[in-house]
Amino acid sequence: MRASLKNSKRIVVKVGTSTLMYPNGNVNLRTIEKLAMVLSDLCNEGKEVVLVSSGAIGVGCHKLQLSERPTTIPEQQAIAAVGQSELMHIYSKFFGEYGHTVGQVLLTRDVIDYPISRKNVINTFNMLIEKGIVPIVNENDTVAIEEIEHLTKFGDNDRLSAIVLEVIQADLLIMLSDIDGFYDSNPNEFPDSTMFTEINQITPELQALAGGKGSAFGTGGMFTKLAAAEKVLKNGGKMVLTNGNNPSVIFDIINGDAVGTLFATKQLVKGENRI
Repeated sequence: MRASLKNSKRIVVKVGTSTLMYPNGNVNLRTIEKLAMVLSDLCNEGKEVVLVSSGAIGVGCHKLQLSERPTTIPEQQAIAAVGQSELMHIYSKFFGEYGHTVGQVLLTRDVIDYPISRKNVINTFNMLIEKGIVPIVNENDTVAIEEIEHLTKFGDNDRLSAIVLEVIQADLLIMLSDIDGFYDSNPNEFPDSTMFTEINQITPELQALAGGKGSAFGTGGMFTKLAAAEKVLKNGGKMVLTNGNNPSVIFDIINGDAVGTLFATKQLVKGENRI
């Protein structure tokens, strides 16, 4: 199963705020530069790469020298506007140093749900990729809201990355997080935790482990990652969840190495029976 990842042509990479920012609130320029280098080299190899990036509010707080994240929605959206601009400036600088141009794609859920605008989004992605431009995707935090009559939020960028994979018909989603993979218990609390190397279907037992209702533990966002994996599996795609502290791990994943947790529908081999 891992060996088939080498054949992935169109790849979505999702990176979280914890990978882009230091715990003290400063921007992790070293990791962002490594990420730009890795993705640029994948493009040089002939891969088609789309980056789903969090971090707008975190970078905005850093830019405005705020020690705490504001609590009100208007403040958060204003800071996201500043942070998204700064984040794209950083990405543009680092990707440019490796000879690649980036393009910003900000999405809201209603755009994806409405057939005509969804088609336009697909056309935009395809044209950017055709022209060799790396799309950098984020939820449009400056306008996204969640109301009964007007639902525009995806909820989180984990789900957004799975939706992007579906929309552009990508082969693989690589989710870079602050944890090495999906565990049977919280590794921060239980040193003897065991990481799943491969998961073929999302079961209620796994959802409970991930922090759902009645869960044994919660790892802060692991439930949304499992929800994203479930969507990926339903669409016949593959997803790898791993730690993003060293973006070069992306090379290992595509090479078929046993890195992180692979989510993929089990393939039948010749002579095998499956219920």
